[in-house]
Amino acid sequence: MDPDRPNAARVYDYLLGGACNFEPDRRFAERIVAAMPEARSAARENRDFLRRAVRYFRARGITQFLDLGSGIPTVGNVHEAVPDARVLYVDVDPIAVAHSEVELAGCPRAEVVLADMLDPDTVLDSAAAGRLLDLEQPIAVLMVSVLHFVPDPMPAIRRYVEAMAPGSHLAITHGTRDARHPNNDSAARLYDETGSTSVSRDRAQVEALIDGLDLVEPGVVWTPQWHPDTAPGDSDPRESLIYAVVGRRR
Repeated sequence: MDPDRPNAARVYDYLLGGACNFEPDRRFAERIVAAMPEARSAARENRDFLRRAVRYFRARGITQFLDLGSGIPTVGNVHEAVPDARVLYVDVDPIAVAHSEVELAGCPRAEVVLADMLDPDTVLDSAAAGRLLDLEQPIAVLMVSVLHFVPDPMPAIRRYVEAMAPGSHLAITHGTRDARHPNNDSAARLYDETGSTSVSRDRAQVEALIDGLDLVEPGVVWTPQWHPDTAPGDSDPRESLIYAVVGRRR
């Protein structure tokens, strides 16, 4: 990894107020914020969705989680939101994995694997998956704020769904241009500089990512609209910039 080049995971960490980032990441993040001032609040809304989703799944009896493209560990990790569950984190970024290993030291119910989430067999056949996950039982698979960096995620998604037991859930958040932000294009071009070319998908395309699963209400919505903890405020939910969707396998 090149610490002199901004990295999408470390930029996200900075936007969340984390400390696992370098000066190039911070400078780049400020350029994003200059183009889209909502970027910081959008990152927080996305993280809040993750917290609500895993608690929703835990309340329905799910005790194991597979967090794909988990990124840099910061406040609100899955194992913190549901401390009695088993969690396998997966990321392809060695820096994210190294920080995760430090974060998870002494935590027997959570591990991290250095792997490409687009290679499901390597992930599912890993030693850590064998220790933590029982694919005969329901599982929650999380793809949070990662698929907008993947041109064709469907082959990998289908393989994970195939491996999921009935009663399992798939949770996705995805950046979109449906918010009609005037600087969408300029922000996308900025992300190209990190080597993580972004792919915008509209509402119908995001729903198609869970094809074959039962759509969990309220369907495809902006992140703050998915099972919110509090009554809606005055802010426009489109300012979250990110869709959320959850599917359940029968």
